[in-house]
Amino acid sequence: MDLALSDRSALVTGSYRGTGAGIARVLAREGARVLVHGFDREPAEEVAVAIRSDGGDAISVVGDIRTDRGAARLVEEAGPVDVLVNNYGVAEGGSWQSSTEDWIDLYQKNVLSGVRMVHALTPGMRERGWGRVIFVGTVGSARPSARMPHYYASKAALPNLTLSLAKELGGTGITVNCVSPGIVATEEIRERFTRRARREGRPTDWPSVERDILAGFMPNPAGLVGEPEDVGHLVAFLASDRARYVNGADLRIDGGAADCV
Repeated sequence: MDLALSDRSALVTGSYRGTGAGIARVLAREGARVLVHGFDREPAEEVAVAIRSDGGDAISVVGDIRTDRGAARLVEEAGPVDVLVNNYGVAEGGSWQSSTEDWIDLYQKNVLSGVRMVHALTPGMRERGWGRVIFVGTVGSARPSARMPHYYASKAALPNLTLSLAKELGGTGITVNCVSPGIVATEEIRERFTRRARREGRPTDWPSVERDILAGFMPNPAGLVGEPEDVGHLVAFLASDRARYVNGADLRIDGGAADCV
């Protein structure tokens, strides 16, 4: 399916690693000009170079979107943006004993970083009569655990923001959606569960580790752990005109994980 993204510019926040890098790679393969965002130039440029070596169009852009000043720097570097993917976010350890400062810090990182981008980039989308805003959340916001409550609470705000913004931008040609992944086989996740398997004396090849994850951590009917590009394919579809009738939605992409039903 041709998603007709060849004339679109797409900014993926936090795309210097992990799921964001996977989203950036897929958007580039679909023809978009991808702006690979990082807080420092080198890791973002490494992803951009890899995309260009694969025949895609990508440049690195830098800015600390956790602050108004840093967000302004990024917007100045990026120029006009047609597709905004608010991917950046962090899952930091904590508990109900975490300080209120920790709660505020995660809200800054996981919510307000995206709000800053919306403030800065949707006016241009309005003027051009077309745009896409996509938030990246987590299935855990609907079924949180007792640990990391400040993380789950901040991520739970994103589906709410999505619907509110979709209503605010009604009739402008801009759609707003949220994708909520389950566990994704980023390098960080692979290393974490491989270390655990090694510590417990179990096989450390990825197929074996993946089976352990599905058996004891997050089982799902699809019987696999998603790759960053799996999230990227959904994001690319939502970024296209093929998804023009999808608006204000929160779409789970978790293999049908049993703990989220």
